[in-house]
Amino acid sequence: MGTVPQTMGSRFELPPRLVDWSILGAVSFAVATGLLGLVSGRTGDAWVFVTHGIGGLSLVVLLFWKLRRVRHRVINRVAWDRYTPLSILLGIVAIAALATGGYWAFGGRLGVGPWTLLFVHMALGVLVVPLVLVHLRGRFRAPSTDDFAGRRTALSSLAVVGFGALTWRLQREANRLLGLAGADQRFTGSKEEGTGAGNEFPTTSWVADDPDPIDPDDWQLRVGGHVERDLAFDHEALDPDKERHAVLDCTSGWYSAHAWRGIRVDDLLDSAEPTDEARWISFRSVTGYRWSLPLEEARDALLATHVDGERLSHGHGFPLRLVAPGRRGFQWVKWVETVEVRRKRDTSEWLAIFVSGFDEADRATDRR
Repeated sequence: MGTVPQTMGSRFELPPRLVDWSILGAVSFAVATGLLGLVSGRTGDAWVFVTHGIGGLSLVVLLFWKLRRVRHRVINRVAWDRYTPLSILLGIVAIAALATGGYWAFGGRLGVGPWTLLFVHMALGVLVVPLVLVHLRGRFRAPSTDDFAGRRTALSSLAVVGFGALTWRLQREANRLLGLAGADQRFTGSKEEGTGAGNEFPTTSWVADDPDPIDPDDWQLRVGGHVERDLAFDHEALDPDKERHAVLDCTSGWYSAHAWRGIRVDDLLDSAEPTDEARWISFRSVTGYRWSLPLEEARDALLATHVDGERLSHGHGFPLRLVAPGRRGFQWVKWVETVEVRRKRDTSEWLAIFVSGFDEADRATDRR
């Protein structure tokens, strides 16, 4: 019998165990850069999103090799063990995560219910993590030194990364040449919505953070913490005389550029006089939601009362919303009532952003 000629794919294919571990590495890298992208909004952070895309596209090659190798075991039910259904589910979720990310990159605007496809892509990416961990428990095989040996292995690894980088670049060029919606995406992958149109941009909120409308007569802005003097302002005492242009880039997949008017945080801090221990500024919402900025960065922020000449609507954070240029949308705290000067960062904010809305709902029920 004659030998079956090697295909281009098999000639460059990594050893089986190295494919498996490369998949684990690529998934870990994609998840890490995806999570880092949630807090990356400055143009200098573009590398996070570029490498995330390259990592995801490199994963396509590795999954192709993996699925081609195991397809016979999947088709033959006799060869199944207790981990096989989970392995199939992992493959489906991983492919779905790659497909939704790719479709979004080409400008696709389909969503699932109230969620954008980018949000679905992120959710699928996070779901891959526990599935991979359970999969490893049943399929763990440590690579041997032989798997890493040889010039072919090094060239194959470079080819995988090169494929990801080249495909990423070709995708960007295809968007531009074909006039696809993806060509207008910001470097974060977000698409423009409502720029310069006052309150007409989306009113998305993080998790369940959605309080009842605020009566300005019952509201005060308080400035305290590590300061020489505590301050309090009612709504009428605020003088929104400063303006700056800034881009609000939401992690759900849209961005919007506006002229914001309000009070400079720098002016508030000068009036309160932070002590020498001051390092962080925490902005707290009426819901308990909060986020911190380093002192010097906070001085450049704005507490906005207006957007494009219109008073902020309730959905956009009336009476005050933090405008933090270079930060992602969930860090632009809405309905601000407290500015706290701190010696250390408030690490509990990572929990607060997930439970604040539910806490507020409980407080509202108690008040009734």
